[in-house]
Amino acid sequence: MSFDGSRSRATLLGLGAVLLWGLLALLTASTAGIPPFQLTAMTFAIGGLAGAGIVAAQGRLALLRQPPAAWALGLFGLFAYHAVYFAALKLAPPAEASLVAYLWPLLIVLMSSAVTGERLGPRPVLGALLGLGGVAALALGGGVSLSGQNAAGYGLALAAALIWSSYSVLSRRMADVPTEAVAGFCLATAALALACHLALEAWVWPAGAGQWLAVGLLGLGPVGAAFFLWDVGMKKGDIRFLGVASYAAPVISTLALVATGAAAPSAALAAACGLIVAGALIARS
Repeated sequence: MSFDGSRSRATLLGLGAVLLWGLLALLTASTAGIPPFQLTAMTFAIGGLAGAGIVAAQGRLALLRQPPAAWALGLFGLFAYHAVYFAALKLAPPAEASLVAYLWPLLIVLMSSAVTGERLGPRPVLGALLGLGGVAALALGGGVSLSGQNAAGYGLALAAALIWSSYSVLSRRMADVPTEAVAGFCLATAALALACHLALEAWVWPAGAGQWLAVGLLGLGPVGAAFFLWDVGMKKGDIRFLGVASYAAPVISTLALVATGAAAPSAALAAACGLIVAGALIARS
């Protein structure tokens, strides 16, 4: 497991995380019935153990020993984000809460100047706004409408967006913390999620080989490798472009659902694709 490389390579690795997150909805749908904190504990344990195993095989397990500040940031991003996001889904309709939470790519673009030292020009902001417009078009095309009666849930969803964007951008400030340390953060997140599960939920065993496979793929991909790839992208890649490109994840999710027959193609999906592609091209130009 080696994460060294140029800015362009790091940006490509960060895009790999976005692609993996695009499979999150399809795989999560296959785990219906498993409580959220239990699923979080299982998948982060798989991702953390797989990462730690690779690091150990390379004789680099000592890299998991990091200062308290690094652990605090890692758990802030991985555990706190998921805990707040799940709470938002309980207090507001999931589709609407997810739309609010997906302000994080725009926030990454807006926060990027603080860590890169580069002037924030209009192109990245316009690109991020177009991406947000694409996600909004996708959501509104599915009948989503925001309602004030779910204000607490929307507030938590906004908090989740602030947590993930802050974690992502602050990772640049801790570029000296090796990406291998993410394995430890994943394992600690799994332990905290298990504690929340035991306190709030009842254990539900995956129903058959299909659900076990979905849990395993989630742990190895969207809730495993993706966090390692994202860490590289945030620390060494083009933060602003990755922020805009992140809006592709919900579109990829919808395309995957359409490809498997779980959702129907629509004009809203086409509009979302067009807006997000346009936003990425503007941000990159």
